[in-house]
Amino acid sequence: MKRIAYSISILLLIGFLHITAGPVAAQNPSEAVATMNYYLPGDVSYDESVPTPEEILDMVPGEWHVRHDQLVKYMYALAEASDRIAIREFGHTYENRPLLLLTVTSPSNHANIEQIRQNHLALTDPGQSSNFDVNEMPVVVYMGYSIHGDESSGSNAALLVAYHLAAAQGADIRQKLNNSVILLDPSFNPDGLDRFAGWANTHKSKTVVDDPNNMEQNQPWPGARTNHYWFDLNRDWMLVQHPESQARIRVFHQWKPNILTDHHEMGTNATFFFQPGVPSRTHPLTPDRNQRLTEAIGEYHAQMLDQHKRLYYSKENYDDFYYGKGSTYPDINGSIGILFEQASSRSHAQESIHDVLRFPFTIKNQFLTSLSTLEAAQSLRPEILNHQRSFYREARQQAERSPIEAYVFGTQEDRARSFHLAEMLHRHDIDVYELEESLSANGELFAAGSSYIIPTNQAQHRFIEALFERRTTFRDSLFYDVSAWTMPYAFNMPFAELDSRAFNRNQIGDKFTIEKRPAGSLIGGQSEYAYIFEWDEYYAPRALYRIQEKGVRAKVAAKPFTAVTSTGVHQFGYGSIIVPVGPQEVDSQTIYEWARMAAEQDGIDIYAVDTGLTPSGIDLGSGSFEDIDKPSVALIAGEGTSAYEVGEAWHLLDQRYGMPATLLTKDRLGQTDLDRYTAIVMVDGWYGDLSGSDIHKLKEWVESGGTLVTTKDAVEWARENGLANVSFVEKSDSEEENSDSVQPKPYAAMDQERGAQHIGGAIFHARIDTTHPIGYGYNGSDLTVFRNSTLFMKKSDHPYATPLRYSDDPLASGYISEENLEKLNGTAGIVVSGFGSGKVIAMTDNPNFRAFWYGTNKLFANAIFFGSTISGSSTSR
Repeated sequence: MKRIAYSISILLLIGFLHITAGPVAAQNPSEAVATMNYYLPGDVSYDESVPTPEEILDMVPGEWHVRHDQLVKYMYALAEASDRIAIREFGHTYENRPLLLLTVTSPSNHANIEQIRQNHLALTDPGQSSNFDVNEMPVVVYMGYSIHGDESSGSNAALLVAYHLAAAQGADIRQKLNNSVILLDPSFNPDGLDRFAGWANTHKSKTVVDDPNNMEQNQPWPGARTNHYWFDLNRDWMLVQHPESQARIRVFHQWKPNILTDHHEMGTNATFFFQPGVPSRTHPLTPDRNQRLTEAIGEYHAQMLDQHKRLYYSKENYDDFYYGKGSTYPDINGSIGILFEQASSRSHAQESIHDVLRFPFTIKNQFLTSLSTLEAAQSLRPEILNHQRSFYREARQQAERSPIEAYVFGTQEDRARSFHLAEMLHRHDIDVYELEESLSANGELFAAGSSYIIPTNQAQHRFIEALFERRTTFRDSLFYDVSAWTMPYAFNMPFAELDSRAFNRNQIGDKFTIEKRPAGSLIGGQSEYAYIFEWDEYYAPRALYRIQEKGVRAKVAAKPFTAVTSTGVHQFGYGSIIVPVGPQEVDSQTIYEWARMAAEQDGIDIYAVDTGLTPSGIDLGSGSFEDIDKPSVALIAGEGTSAYEVGEAWHLLDQRYGMPATLLTKDRLGQTDLDRYTAIVMVDGWYGDLSGSDIHKLKEWVESGGTLVTTKDAVEWARENGLANVSFVEKSDSEEENSDSVQPKPYAAMDQERGAQHIGGAIFHARIDTTHPIGYGYNGSDLTVFRNSTLFMKKSDHPYATPLRYSDDPLASGYISEENLEKLNGTAGIVVSGFGSGKVIAMTDNPNFRAFWYGTNKLFANAIFFGSTISGSSTSR
């Protein structure tokens, strides 16, 4: 009865609209027009035993923004009703929402699905791939939606795509399902999608409001683009730092799909974009054949959109350079990534230069291009499968010709950092091995037991090259994202390229596994005097906070020393931590249990010592051991601050160090007792809305001993308000142009010329003072840092106030204009100012970039843990 009543209502509504609706309404409907018939092809019949979204969710897509739980409910209902669909949860988000994968194909293919998968994977193995006739193999298409939560037309369209694939009847759909395996991922970012649906639905009016000034169209900070910790998951495909990405990349390599679609939204006044992007901005390691196939697939999108009278464009704005995006990651893995960008209503409707843009219209465009993708995959199936086979054959051939036979990396001083780099590589189906024999290369000693080796002659040769390359020349000076990501630099990790003379198979040890995490040791057993550990291991901050949380006092060494341990005399450097057993308010057994846990779970070596006398250097009771306050950190958040950078700091403290972090919005600053915090962090952002009383209160807090950590534009704010004694590199007189010297230029060249001065993201060499509290835990003065700003800070006039500075020839990898490189040479990366009894630590760059820049995380940790120990006489005032 329900379906009969629904069908009658559709017929009546269609008749009414035929009388009343004009051509614009047919293209861009009001909410009332958003029926299933508006979306679905008119020449296709559907199996009535398969439920529509309306029957399960009591709404037609576009009437409301679908919540993630509703999306899950409907997908399970489809899987139960259709023998074309198998469903599984392949992971969970930070907020414990399930990640769903629908495998859609013909029932006969489902009966043989594992063999189909194995045969498909064999195409990536040159030793087996010639055994298969691609004309007889199904194409594998991964269809993914809404990695940005507030670009929700994609996930709402996924309801329609799934229904169409499950219920459509006829020879055409049978052929497509026989010749395809479709992996449908309805929500790349469940936490963001749900956050946005809550906002848009909560502020929806019965009478739809399309005013762009309306609350519904304007999300509050931090918005819903990102995941739980406010990371852009569309930058994490290569970095795999988050559970959503880790699970998705695992699925990707379980199947190695031929096409991956990535459905996004862009500005309201835009139209529709599909790849390819700007040709000159394609990464050189991407084969030309990939771009030709991308263009061929694009012709099917154009035909579909032409048929429905949609405006669109291609080969502009977006690019295929950074391999960390969903539409580009497949390109370096033998697949074809397709980016779709739909003009966004960012609500249920919004005014645009093309009339009112309504949510159903945006959903339909995503649905249409999902169908055109399947059409292209069918028509081009042999070519696409052959591309995958050829990609891996050519990769092997390139590997055999490559002068680099292996990469080796690792450091004895920080096994966790070494492990996490190996872990990241392993997630991409790269074969990583423990180093069996110690070796010296590139002036570095790589020790067996703490180093890893990657032979380049393997299937993922191209991707390995992409991860390790140091590129400083480019065809284009504009980048949609970063221009460099050399992974050993991101981890501040010694590495070397091994040629045929340096590499031999005996160096290859056991294959890397994620389960084999590095563990530390409690050396010397239980002590009744003190425990000491060095600060160079990545999780040393977590170990220190563990014991401080128990109420145990700890100290940090401002000078090196040796100590007698059960294994002999051991050298301890700057920043080593001593945990005295007494006098403490907790018993020695509690401290011992902490030491055992920290060694095991934090991967650090802890030494038990029985005397305060040392063979050399300071004794353990020396005044050169500084007391360390238990950190209490507030991150200034809210409107005007960078949600990305707040989230990156929050994630580091919470997920990596196990430390609570207060997210303190600017509007609460004036009513908050700041004395409860030892450190306050102000990341990149605009702080001009802080009142005079707020600034005065913050100054009083710093003056009384607080540590203020500022990054990027927050440094400028701190200078303007008298907190940071820093100065910046300005334009020189020779760069200033007056009207007499200005030469006319073509208008069309303006964007290119201005864009060339932007630093989208590059890597630079810097020098760190390892004797300074900001440099504790670093074992050498060379440090590679990431930069994506044009803030150039001069070195301090005070000789001890610049613990980090750029090298005189700093470019390591990536793009920077010659003018900006000249400005950057020798400038400051960090300047420490004194303000009363407190410190203001100014950082020109973000040390926590995208959670994968492990190499500079310790700069941030040191500022928080040791800022108060920095001598006031060493600071700029």
